[in-house]
Amino acid sequence: MTQQETQSRKWARLLIGLVMLVLLVVLVAELDKWISASFKAQGMSKNPLEYPLTAVVIGLLANGILRLAHLYDFVRPAIRTELFLKIGLVLLGARISLGDLLAKGAGGLVQALVMVASVFLFTWWLAGRFKLPETLKAVMASAVSVCGVSAAIAAAGAVQARKEEVSYITTLVILTALPLMVLMPWLANVMGLTPTIAGAWFGGNIDTTAAVVGAGTIYGPEAQQVAAVVKLAQNVLIGFVAFALALYFALVVNRGEGERPTPAMIWQRFPKFVLGFVLVSILASLDVFTPALAAEIDTANKWFFALAFVCIGLDFTVAELRKAGWKPIGVYLGATVFNTVLALIVATVIFGVLGLGA
Repeated sequence: MTQQETQSRKWARLLIGLVMLVLLVVLVAELDKWISASFKAQGMSKNPLEYPLTAVVIGLLANGILRLAHLYDFVRPAIRTELFLKIGLVLLGARISLGDLLAKGAGGLVQALVMVASVFLFTWWLAGRFKLPETLKAVMASAVSVCGVSAAIAAAGAVQARKEEVSYITTLVILTALPLMVLMPWLANVMGLTPTIAGAWFGGNIDTTAAVVGAGTIYGPEAQQVAAVVKLAQNVLIGFVAFALALYFALVVNRGEGERPTPAMIWQRFPKFVLGFVLVSILASLDVFTPALAAEIDTANKWFFALAFVCIGLDFTVAELRKAGWKPIGVYLGATVFNTVLALIVATVIFGVLGLGA
């Protein structure tokens, strides 16, 4: 097969995969309408099964069917969870005014600093007690404390972790994020949390940004906005965490071997889409978008989020969990419990008692 034929085949796989994703999202939209109508007929004004949950379930079902039919690898190039999510987050900025961004972002940054430092150190300590490899410790601590898959990838590049370790942690991230996306809104409702505190709790605890947005969406629009802003504040710290890990491994673990950390690495690891989110928020605050255009942006935002949620289901696999034994699973779950409890306390203090996000 010539190089041109190989390239053509790659584009064909991508195109077919994208068509499949669009069809799945259309299915999600139709199911969401039907579910909403069913609950409305029962006298319920709010659909408790919001579209993120429906999209993940559809993604999981499609995942199983594609693997059984041996077609998963063929459409794999189109499964771009992070790309769709980042586009959706940038578009979300059109719904958050500059004043809200400054208020909630300030509280979110304070929470992010407390949470990332505390959860990272706890996970690093717990992983050390279970004698996990240094690279696996770094990737896991970054994933739990910062923002899941993105942080795991950035940390892996900084410490030169094995690909298998990244795949393993990615699977654990998705495995824990999916039930938390459903369970945490229910717990927040049981505890009577305000949308602001609930959103800050979701954003400070759930590891994947998509699941954070999903949990916020299930709880309500205000919770979604706060959850997204708080998670974005943690995303900002990706570059600094990666830089610190690279420095530690270069000076301590590898003693001069591997990549030398530089300030440029911070910019390289920095999530650029955060800047896009802030820019769109500023434009919205200046009334650059007409009401009609703002409505179109909101619709596009939901479509890209739905694509990301479907891809979460498509990305899920349990195969990697069988490769590393029970110790990493125990450490990850222990760190997640610590993260959940601490995030609730910190969110309550910062957004409730201190009112930094008011």
